[in-house]
Amino acid sequence: MQPFIDDRFLLQNKHAEVLYHDYAKSLPIIDYHCHLSAKEIAEDRRFHDMTELWLEGDHYKWRAMRALGIEEKYITGSASPEEKFQAWAKTVPYCIGNPLYHWTHLELKRYFQVGVLLNEQTWKEVWDHCNELLQQEGYSARSFMIQSNVEWIGTTDDPLDDLMDHKKIAQDSSFSIKVVPSFRPDAVIEINRPSFLDYVSKLGEVADLSVDDYGQLLQALENRVRYFHEAGCRMADHGLESMPYAECTLDEARVIFQKRKEGFALSREEEEKYQTFTLCFLARLYYSLGWVMQLHIGSIRNTNQKMFQQLGPNAGYDSINDFFFAQPLNAFLNRLERDGQLPKTIVYTLNPAYNYIVASTIGNFPSEGVKGKVQFGAAWWFNDHQDGIIRHLNDLANVGVFSTFVGMLTDSRSFLSYVRHEYFRRIVCNLIGSWIEKGEAPQDYAFLGKIVQDICYFNAKQYFDLS
Repeated sequence: MQPFIDDRFLLQNKHAEVLYHDYAKSLPIIDYHCHLSAKEIAEDRRFHDMTELWLEGDHYKWRAMRALGIEEKYITGSASPEEKFQAWAKTVPYCIGNPLYHWTHLELKRYFQVGVLLNEQTWKEVWDHCNELLQQEGYSARSFMIQSNVEWIGTTDDPLDDLMDHKKIAQDSSFSIKVVPSFRPDAVIEINRPSFLDYVSKLGEVADLSVDDYGQLLQALENRVRYFHEAGCRMADHGLESMPYAECTLDEARVIFQKRKEGFALSREEEEKYQTFTLCFLARLYYSLGWVMQLHIGSIRNTNQKMFQQLGPNAGYDSINDFFFAQPLNAFLNRLERDGQLPKTIVYTLNPAYNYIVASTIGNFPSEGVKGKVQFGAAWWFNDHQDGIIRHLNDLANVGVFSTFVGMLTDSRSFLSYVRHEYFRRIVCNLIGSWIEKGEAPQDYAFLGKIVQDICYFNAKQYFDLS
C-alpha cells in the first residue's frame, strides 16, 4: 500500500493541515506556463495506453530511467508500450527522494484510484487497471483537466503557429476551461543558431512579407505578436541560456543582422547586442498590449551531441547554466523602466545560486497599483521538488514579500501533471504551518489562509487579469 499519500501527506503539523484542507485544497488551478498541445485539447485526445499518456515526451522520466542504465529502446526506442511501462515501473522505487516518486503515486491515486506502490511486482496490475479505465469516458485530455479543477492555462507556442487549435477551443462553448497561447520567439533571439536564417525566412512567409533586413524582421515579429494578440494571447515567454545585455542602437542591430544574413560568424558581443535590442523591442511591444513577459533564464540545452543527433531536442539532455547575471538583468529591466515601457515581468532562474539576485532585483522595479509587478518565477525544472520550492519561497520571503507571489505552474507536456499544484500547495501550507509551530507567525488562520489562497490562486488571477 501507499500510506504516505493520505490527507496528511507533506503536512507535518496541525496548522499545515488546517491551511491546506480549509483554504488551499479546493481552489481552481491557473497553470500559466505549460507545454500541453492545443491540438490534443481541441481534439480531446484519447490515450490508447498508459505509455502514451505517461511516458510520451516526459524527459523527467527518461532521465531517471537512463540513470539506472535502462536501454534507450525501452525509453524512446522500439520497445512495445507494455515493455516501456514495465521499465518505468522498475525505475520508480529507485526514484525515492526525487519528486517523480511523489508525482507518480499522486497521479495514480488521483486519476486512477490506484492504492499500491508502482514497482516490478505491481506493474502488470497497474498497467491493466489503468488501461481499462483509459477506454472509458472521463479519461480524455479534457476530462483530466476538468477533473483537476483547471480554470485557465497558458500554452507555449512558436510565432509560426497559426493558432487554429486555440481558436477552435475558444469557439467551443461546451468546454469552459480557457486555453490561451504564449508567444515564444526563441528561434529569432538566438541569432547564432544554425537554423536562424531558415527560421527568419519562414517567419517572413507567415507574416506575409519578405525579411531582407532587420527592420523587416522587426515588422514580421510585430505582425505575429498582433496576430497572437487577436487570438487571445496575453503572454510572451523567452528561454535564455543567460541574460544578455549590451547597449545597441538600431543601426548597429541592422549591421549585425546583415552580417549574419551574409553568412559571417558573429562575436559574442555582436550576439548580445542583437539579442538586447530585439528583446527590448519585443518588451516594449508587450507593454503596449498589456502582456506579461516571462524570462526563463539559465538552461544549457542539448549538451549530449550524440544523443541530440539521435533524438533531437527536449529529450532530457539539458542542464543548469552558470553565468554573469545580476548586472545584465537589472540593466535590461532598468532600460525598459527608464523609457516607461516595462511590462509585467516574471523572472525564473534555473540556477538556485541566483535566487537572491532575482529576489532582490524584482524589488527594484515596483509599480503603483500593481502588486508584485516584477515576479520571481516559480521553482522551475531542476528545482520543482520539495527542497527547491521551500528554498525559493524562503529566499523570496527573506528578501521580498512572498505573499505577492503568483504561484506554481506545471511546465509540463502531461495532462496528469496537475498534481504538481497539489504538491506545491501542500508544501506552502506546511511551510507556513511550521512558522506557526515554531512561534514565528501568529495562529491566525483567517489571515494566513488568505495568504495561502492568494499564492495558490488569487494573485495569478489578478496578475494575468483573468477577472
